[in-house]
Amino acid sequence: QQGSERDNAACKTPVSPAPPPARHLFSDPAEVEALRRNLLAWYDRCKRDLPWRALAATEPDADRRGYAVWVSEIMLQQTQVATVIDYYNRWMQVTAAYRQEVNELWAGLGYYSRGKRLQEAARKVVSELAGRMPRTAEDLQKLLPGVGRYTAGAIASISYGQATGVVDGNVIRVLCRLRCIGADSSSPAVIDRLWDMANVLVDRSRPGDFNQALMELGATVCVPKAPLCGECPAKQHCQAWRRVERELAFASQKLFGKKNPVPDVEDCGVGDCPLCPPATEPWDSSLGVTNFPRKAAKKPPRVMRTATCVLERRGCHGAPEYLIVQRPSSGLLAGLWEFPSLPVAQDLQEEKEREELAHHLQAWMGRPVAAKGLQFMGEVIHIFSHIHQTYVVYSLHLDGDVTLDPALSPSRWVTEDEFHASAVSTAMKKEGEQPCQGEQCSRVPGTPVLWDSLCCAVLNAPWGLGSGQGASPDCGRGTCLTGTAPGCLQYLGRGSLETVGALESV
Repeated sequence: QQGSERDNAACKTPVSPAPPPARHLFSDPAEVEALRRNLLAWYDRCKRDLPWRALAATEPDADRRGYAVWVSEIMLQQTQVATVIDYYNRWMQVTAAYRQEVNELWAGLGYYSRGKRLQEAARKVVSELAGRMPRTAEDLQKLLPGVGRYTAGAIASISYGQATGVVDGNVIRVLCRLRCIGADSSSPAVIDRLWDMANVLVDRSRPGDFNQALMELGATVCVPKAPLCGECPAKQHCQAWRRVERELAFASQKLFGKKNPVPDVEDCGVGDCPLCPPATEPWDSSLGVTNFPRKAAKKPPRVMRTATCVLERRGCHGAPEYLIVQRPSSGLLAGLWEFPSLPVAQDLQEEKEREELAHHLQAWMGRPVAAKGLQFMGEVIHIFSHIHQTYVVYSLHLDGDVTLDPALSPSRWVTEDEFHASAVSTAMKKEGEQPCQGEQCSRVPGTPVLWDSLCCAVLNAPWGLGSGQGASPDCGRGTCLTGTAPGCLQYLGRGSLETVGALESV
């Protein structure tokens, strides 16, 4: 009976999936060696000069070297290299920073929780690991909060020479094209296969350089759209490129009526192959190598609407000052500063929206705020990675001093210069990132300078509110240099200013 139970249990044991066909693998050692050699030679010739690469190559202190790579990898998540460089250089000049300083250093880079987690993990290295960075990918991932598999592999290979692969968005794209992997590249099964492939390919003598070369290839040559296949050092190893070449040869021979043309290229030939494109999404010849990779359709972003008020007063030296308040310490844009804001319903009528915002402001100022006193300025649409956010912006000029309720979130009055130096998000900086471009711009009384700047800066046009030259016939908020300019607030309908900023997230 016991034997029978063991047999039954064995029958119930799940069977491991069969390995994918050779077409999707790097099973030839000679090809692997050739790919390493070609890719590293190209990287040595063409790599970009980046500050974290220079530090990783020249810094004798192993812990500082690891930290330099760590910071760069965290900053580069979901953010372009050109954007990161200045932030990286400023960050590396700061040896110790409080939470507020971290927010200010990170402001505008997006994905703000990255800075907080980096700071927390760095403190752990100092307080619990005696200032010594873990040296392997396994220990980095296990001991440092917020360090995942990719970041751990990058630090360990680049800083400490561990022969371990990395898989990021660029590597996914390169590997999927090299081996015609058309299944959903975000699925766990495909990601696991790509990690296996990356670990097979990584050069044992120069693992850090090889991983950077693979990422560099995806960032500069094997790009999502219009890849530069003719310049690719790996094209001889690329199954997607071979397929394109064969189809071109087939079309050419068919055009000239030659017999026995090159046969059309099919998928790997294995039914229900877990790495081939699904039958419902066959190869599209018009896309070429950009058939790969493929991802599941993204979920539509969450739609949110927020009423915001730019409160202005005259400071002690006569210059305008603006009230900013601090967001909660967790969640979206955690710990950053903003104008007083209130989430509102999408279908809320403007009159009711004013009333709710006035009630919200009354809690801050401890005195009644007339809803009719709020001057509607326009709407700013800001696209986060997962949120379509509309800011409905009002302004209110205050006469006399205002005592703020200390029991509420931290708040402070700032000048325009102090506003720009504060830890505010890109969405908030939209309201004052450049001085007004109109030479004769003189704002309407009570209109905040910050919003007047937005009119010119966002629309990239030589006009501002109350510019004093030629009025838009339907505009009741000021005049315009160009008359009925296509960028006029009224022309866009209820003052809508569509501004799509750098992607930001939690």
